[in-house]
Amino acid sequence: MPELPEVETTRRGLLPLVGKAVKSIAIRHATLRWPIPQHLIQTLPNQTLHGLTRRAKYILCEFDTGVLLLHLGMSGRICLLDCNYLPEKHDHFDIEFNDGQVLRLRDPRRFGAVLWIDNKNNDHKLLNSLGPEPLEDGFNAKYLHQVLSNKTLAIKNAIMDGHVVVGVGNIYASESLFRARIHPEMPAKQLSLAQCTRLVTEIKSTLNDSLKAGGSSLRDFFGTDGNPGYFQQEYFVYARTNELCKVCSKPIKCIRLGQRSTFFCAQCQKR
Repeated sequence: MPELPEVETTRRGLLPLVGKAVKSIAIRHATLRWPIPQHLIQTLPNQTLHGLTRRAKYILCEFDTGVLLLHLGMSGRICLLDCNYLPEKHDHFDIEFNDGQVLRLRDPRRFGAVLWIDNKNNDHKLLNSLGPEPLEDGFNAKYLHQVLSNKTLAIKNAIMDGHVVVGVGNIYASESLFRARIHPEMPAKQLSLAQCTRLVTEIKSTLNDSLKAGGSSLRDFFGTDGNPGYFQQEYFVYARTNELCKVCSKPIKCIRLGQRSTFFCAQCQKR
């Protein structure tokens, strides 16, 4: 699933569309995670895209009368194409702009989303209960230590909870915990303030390093220009089961936590 760096990379790739007006909308397969609102075919033409922001793993497209919310789901990607490119089997939704550019959602597994927020306050049930953004100042050691103080679940599961902090999925949780030298199974409430300080620092560092590399391309993710990300070449632990740790040369282990594969070094991340 695309995580925060992949979504942010996609958002940045769409920025050339800001200031342009919509010519037409195409909905080919409306049955994504939630049905694509059919009224968009009438609502969006002639409206101007005024801004593109991101909240967690959602891209928010600000138009004249509301906000279009886009989510890539498990396997989705957004392409920025010329209108002459014919749609393929899994191309479900297009926004064609007056200059001939097309924003196209491609989603083989159909877990993505295209939704309309009929206001400019981003007031939507999917956004209202989210935790802080990991790259902003509100996500800091004091906050994390406090929010974890009564949580008995494993720390890896805690930092993947969007109510604690947004955008830290399976890849970046494993990588950040390795960098912070914290065992993924450690009960969240047992982390000291010093450990929270290290973990916050490494979450920010890991996400920023991935952004510089254009995100991770493992299966489905490509940027809006069709180019892959390269952060997977820098992984310390993720998907490296039985390979040697880059720090201590012990084999990387894989366990299941919260029904997700979890990768760590037992030597570097002692409990």
